[in-house]
Amino acid sequence: MAKISRVDLAVPALKKRKQAAAYARVSVESEKMNHSLSAQVSYYSSLIQKNPEWEYAGVYADDFVSGTGTAKRDEFNRILVDCEAGKIDIILVKSISRFARSTVDLLEAVRHLKDIGVEVRFEREHISSFSGDGELMLTILASFAQEESRSISENVTWGQRKRFADGKVSFVYSRVLGLDKGPDGTIVVNTEQAETVLLIFSLFLEGMSPHSIAAELTRRGIKTPGGKDVWNQQTVRRMLSNENYKGDALLQKEFTVDFLTKKMKKNEGQVPQYYVEGNHEAIISPAVFDMVHAELEKRRGGGSCYSGVSIFSNKIKCVDCGGWFGSKVWHSTDQYRKVIYRCNRKYSGEKCQTPHVTEDEVKAAFVSTYNQLVIEKKEIIANAEVIRRTLCRTDDLEAEKRVLEEEMPIAAERAQGMIAENARIAQNQDDYQERYESLVERYNAAKARYDEVVDAIAAKVVQSERLSGFIGTMQAQQGILTEFDKRLWSSMVDYVTVGRGKEFIVTFRDGTEIEV
Repeated sequence: MAKISRVDLAVPALKKRKQAAAYARVSVESEKMNHSLSAQVSYYSSLIQKNPEWEYAGVYADDFVSGTGTAKRDEFNRILVDCEAGKIDIILVKSISRFARSTVDLLEAVRHLKDIGVEVRFEREHISSFSGDGELMLTILASFAQEESRSISENVTWGQRKRFADGKVSFVYSRVLGLDKGPDGTIVVNTEQAETVLLIFSLFLEGMSPHSIAAELTRRGIKTPGGKDVWNQQTVRRMLSNENYKGDALLQKEFTVDFLTKKMKKNEGQVPQYYVEGNHEAIISPAVFDMVHAELEKRRGGGSCYSGVSIFSNKIKCVDCGGWFGSKVWHSTDQYRKVIYRCNRKYSGEKCQTPHVTEDEVKAAFVSTYNQLVIEKKEIIANAEVIRRTLCRTDDLEAEKRVLEEEMPIAAERAQGMIAENARIAQNQDDYQERYESLVERYNAAKARYDEVVDAIAAKVVQSERLSGFIGTMQAQQGILTEFDKRLWSSMVDYVTVGRGKEFIVTFRDGTEIEV
């Protein structure tokens, strides 16, 4: 009898679908680029979902970030994390340049993904990281992408520097309080914010430090340039040094060190800078700005840390050492609490013999000496006018400055001509070097003198402005003072010198000295 054997048909195992994702990126923020990113996301979503062998794992998209680094590419870093977690088997990318422009970054990422079993496919180049010659082709093409990035960076940099050389100014308005971009693209004054700028400069000239000004602005509830509630002294200091507020512009304060990392560095002479005078409407007059600049330099060079906690800080000088008096508190915890001022070097090194003084004594000395000025008001004003007209004149210096401005380009041009000639024509190199160094020395001497002249002009302008302010205050003052006036103290007095016998010598801004 024939035997019938039963055959069980085994169900074939279904092939596991691979988890497929895509990475997209655009680097420039614009409506066109935004549309490009949207199109990439839509394209890859459709492509992955139509493939029966793939399971959709998402599209990771970085918008408006550079491909020269990975630190700021959040989606790029997220897709790597998901690959580590085993959520992705295949990554689709439009091109090598979309993945990374740095050859090192590209190869490191692709090799790592390959080690953990993740394939990267570059559509434009038709390259798979799993193919035999994939890494070789990636190395070659990534190098091209990196050089393309270098070329783009250099072209952009050249364009920016050409604009700078032509005096075309642009800056980040969000960082400059008080100045906005007008409807026609020009720089215009924001009148409301300009009040804050004027306040900062005024408080500084009254004797306050950047730290104290920052605290005062915070107390008043005034917003910072970045819209924050709390000010810091660095912000105040930058504003006091920002030439934009006097209507000028200094271009290329910083420059890009590396096109790949986009790292910026303060320009300390490595690349040319361009200064544009009268570029836009000023908030602070140039003379007042120069006064503030001179005061900043004075405080830096004072030999000790400047304190602006009160209107008397760095205003009271020791006759023995020439240093400043600082405030000290006596009996700080009991009913006899008292604030006095004494020389900061009184108990260090060679001890000064000057006594301490109180605020009331300084105030009384100012009122007394100021009233003496008022009695001789006409003569004091006349003398100040003579000083301002004679000692503060800059005609000769301006003429010398113009001559030097013509001299420096001539010397530089001749030096460049000599270099070009030496490259074309064979000549005695000792003679060439001697003539070249002579021209360089000529240029350096002219540049050094030019810097001296510019500084001298600025100093005279500052002194003239100080005298003008002094004269204006004197003319406006009617009658003698009966009590201390903070505004007059800040605007009229340069400093007070305290002698060993507690005598006071008040030095006013016009140079007048009166002893009590």
